[in-house]
Amino acid sequence: MPAGPDRGTEVPAGNPGPGALPRGRYHQVMPSSTAPARIHADRAAGTLTIEWRDGHATSYPTTTLRWMCPCAYCRGEAGLPGWPDSAPTLPPDQVRLVDIALVGQYAVAPTWGDGHHTGFYTFSALREMCPCPECTSARRAEGRPSLGSSSHASHDPGGSS
Repeated sequence: MPAGPDRGTEVPAGNPGPGALPRGRYHQVMPSSTAPARIHADRAAGTLTIEWRDGHATSYPTTTLRWMCPCAYCRGEAGLPGWPDSAPTLPPDQVRLVDIALVGQYAVAPTWGDGHHTGFYTFSALREMCPCPECTSARRAEGRPSLGSSSHASHDPGGSS
């Protein structure tokens, strides 16, 4: 189809045009181990379950997710400790999952009962910290950190309050 004033410019498949990057450069496919097939937030049970495309399933208690929050407020920034470093416990509203949204195709962003919503949990980080016995054993065998091995080791990573 020729280009025209109201038709835009058509670029034939396989020819990205001058100055364009090949599609694969920015649109890479996630490995099946970090690509979710299904995400289910069970607010009543207080869990987030991800079924991965490789067949593995991970269930996170919301308490564990909140302690794992990756945002700057929770992790700290500019050499200052994060908020959880000063909080020995999380009140019920802080672990109550109110909503969860996809962030592109790489993360989820939960909204918590206290209004906190700035943490983007990447699928690769969630899979890396899968709390199931199989994944926990594999991380320990490889000398990689597991849930509960960070500065929050005294907190219950299993989800009970």
